[in-house]
Amino acid sequence: MLTQQDRVTKSHIAIMRSKEFCMFSGVLSIGSLQFTDKIPTACTNGRDVMYNPEFIETLSDKELNFVVLHEAIHKAYQHLNMWKKLFKEDAQLTNMAADYVVNNAIQEADPHNNLTSMPESALFDKQYSNMTTKQIFDLLKEQGADREEGHDTHDFAGAEELSEEEVKATAEQIDQALRQGEILRSKMGGNTNRAFQELRAPKVDWREQLREFVSTICNNKEVSTWKRPHRRFIGQDVYMPSMTGESVGKIVIGVDTSGSIGDTELNMFLSEVQGICKEVKPSSVELVYWTHQIDAHETYDRHELDSLVDSTKPSGGGGTTVGCLNQYIQDERLEPEAVVILTDGYVETDWGGAWQHPTLWAITTKGMQSPHGKSIYLDTEV
Repeated sequence: MLTQQDRVTKSHIAIMRSKEFCMFSGVLSIGSLQFTDKIPTACTNGRDVMYNPEFIETLSDKELNFVVLHEAIHKAYQHLNMWKKLFKEDAQLTNMAADYVVNNAIQEADPHNNLTSMPESALFDKQYSNMTTKQIFDLLKEQGADREEGHDTHDFAGAEELSEEEVKATAEQIDQALRQGEILRSKMGGNTNRAFQELRAPKVDWREQLREFVSTICNNKEVSTWKRPHRRFIGQDVYMPSMTGESVGKIVIGVDTSGSIGDTELNMFLSEVQGICKEVKPSSVELVYWTHQIDAHETYDRHELDSLVDSTKPSGGGGTTVGCLNQYIQDERLEPEAVVILTDGYVETDWGGAWQHPTLWAITTKGMQSPHGKSIYLDTEV
């Protein structure tokens, strides 16, 4: 008689042999696999997966395949890392929204239940098809949706316990696994399902991702100082420290002006950057226009940020070599807190080489992704 661990292993093998889901073969092996009664059903922290043996015992083989895939796809979409902010706002709605994304994807890929069968407690609604977790979250919140548990739990607390190095390493492993999985899917003749075809470049609200990146990297820190006593208490002969913001350094904004970035994209991007910088208050914004060379460099001090969009003068035209921006940052010793780059993604194969500072790529071409830093798709319709 098969043990519950044997059944999960059997499910892994079935998924690896499936034309519809073989692309997740490598993702299944990332992290540890645990069996414990400390959770009610199944759970992941974005890297490791846990199952309650008694819960597995209640599932048919096809239902178990569904649950195993469900956890793997949570990992593939990196839900536990991407949506921490939503979880802190409303944990249960975030759990529900993420489940709707995953379950709709599985159901769409296997509509005739050849490999999977959705457990009775799973959350599913066709109205959420092809929507992001954030979009579903906003709808659920707006509608005052009933709170439902679903068939698994999400260990956001456990995800936060992972170190920055562990999160980065896991993301790299997932990316590599999906690349290899896509090759395997192609060899097996599997269809490119709509629910998964943008997996490596998921449709997300680029404004939300841009804001979260800059805010996280350049978050103002309040520290106390005795050098300037708090004025409120001086009249009472009481000396207390005042609070002062720890200075946030400069941010480099690099804009590809080779010709493919239109005025609409540029204005949307710079307007959003301007608004974010007014919040995080960097010492300056270094706005650099580049093509195969540096075409213009404008500096905006903190008090000048309001005029950035109206006063900037884009300059460029010609080839596209983002390495010139990387080298310029080093040569000029700009030492930014972060680098944000707007580009169509048609750059040299190494994307400018190794970048020494946290880097976000806002890419206007769907499916493009830099091997360095974080990439988001700048969708003018989102």
